[in-house]
Amino acid sequence: MIRQRTIQKSVHTSGVGLHNGEKVTITLKPAEVDQGIVFRRADQKKASEIKVSPEAVKDTKMCSAIGEDNSRVATVEHLMSALSATGIDNVIVELDGSEVPIMDGSSISFIYLLQTAKIKEQEFPKKFVFIKDVIEVKDKDKWARFEPYDGFKVDFTIDFPHPVFNNALTNQVAVDFYDESYITEISRARTFGFMQEVEYLRSNGLARGGSLDNAIVLDEYKIINSDGLRYDDEFVRHKVLDAVGDLYMLGYSIIGNFKAYKSGHELNNKLLLALKLNKSSWDLISLDSKDPKTSDLAARYLNSKNNILNQAMNGVYQ
Repeated sequence: MIRQRTIQKSVHTSGVGLHNGEKVTITLKPAEVDQGIVFRRADQKKASEIKVSPEAVKDTKMCSAIGEDNSRVATVEHLMSALSATGIDNVIVELDGSEVPIMDGSSISFIYLLQTAKIKEQEFPKKFVFIKDVIEVKDKDKWARFEPYDGFKVDFTIDFPHPVFNNALTNQVAVDFYDESYITEISRARTFGFMQEVEYLRSNGLARGGSLDNAIVLDEYKIINSDGLRYDDEFVRHKVLDAVGDLYMLGYSIIGNFKAYKSGHELNNKLLLALKLNKSSWDLISLDSKDPKTSDLAARYLNSKNNILNQAMNGVYQ
């Protein structure tokens, strides 16, 4: 039986918010079975709590933000991606600010943090959303959909009107996380933005903490980061990283194929909401290595999670 997971001990780190530019400390704490992933604003007189769900997402402008204005937490997707990758079901995320720190713009710092906290299995079965039928959402030429698939696969294609994106070979990637490593394939891919948008974003209260230390920045013709890219197709791999985090807002790991073209936080969330409404398109199941129907999936899932922790411990990233 695949069991639910939390962490063994509390761990914390600090950084700045990508959009508000404010310093924030984030603390991850163990949680009970079925408690889920809960964000807590410890900087408020009455600490507010937000349990992740598709309905908790209230803003998708440049990030995924959950909660109402007085208890909002922004830019949760990179941490959520790391939690999904490591299979954490139950954890309390405590912050003394309104935004998860951006760290280096990827999710690898959160993988480090979770590895330091150590994973603890809990005596209760983990539940998975098993996709049975195709479900799709569209917005003009953009689309995102779920398809049946034995594993968790993300197949993403991007398209931006910029010279850097002229090579179709670096604009699409597909990763099956039951067979391929999240750490080596995705975790180090950084967020990115365009220089001509920075002034507009900052005038609207966004990107105030962004820098070449935590984002890939492009001018009208090229990448301006002196260290270049970590992957030849880092842009689309970061979109996969974001999608993994956005999809984990469902509160369950997914068995299926997520396929998308030019999707973003808003469309990813709309797909989750559509999925919840179409209850005939999925089942909530557990995986048992002793059950002939799920034994192969259970073995592949468990092997993928153990590999992530081993790679994090041994410093294997690419």
